[in-house]
Amino acid sequence: MLIEEGRIKAAFDSGVFVLKLCGDVRLTLCTTLDSQAQRLAETPGLRAVMIDLREATNVDSTALGFLAKVAMAVRGRLVHPPTIIADNPDVRKMLDVMGFARFFTLMEAPLQQSSVLNDALIELPEEPADEVGLRERILEAHRILMHMNEHNREQFQPLVEMLEAQNIEPQHESPY
Repeated sequence: MLIEEGRIKAAFDSGVFVLKLCGDVRLTLCTTLDSQAQRLAETPGLRAVMIDLREATNVDSTALGFLAKVAMAVRGRLVHPPTIIADNPDVRKMLDVMGFARFFTLMEAPLQQSSVLNDALIELPEEPADEVGLRERILEAHRILMHMNEHNREQFQPLVEMLEAQNIEPQHESPY
């Protein structure tokens, strides 16, 4: 089976921000997701956030952490929590297990998008991250997930502790 590489598309129209994740969305896209969360926190005129996962075949825990960060970034600014549309049973189960229903409105039924918004979706370039930046983002994503519920705390505590230990190890200085 061929695994489709993950992609992220986005559009903003009339106060509605749409983030569409496609394929196998993994930690390599976390810098891009983090940037979107930070932009949303500062977007004037934001009325609604919709995350479309209908074309996502997999969303790893790091990417889920940054989707949770999107919800945290807009908390208190919107009348309704962000909406996630997910038809894939594996993706939906992951959202349920991680406790996303507390922070998002979860929908399974296909939502009719206006053609204007659908046409406005543009693919976002993958923003690069060096090894240290990537490790810091993985750590941040899993800390966010841990704060969502007790199940996540138990699941991700060992990973977070390992990454924190790596961050405090003395860095070897170059002799040059």
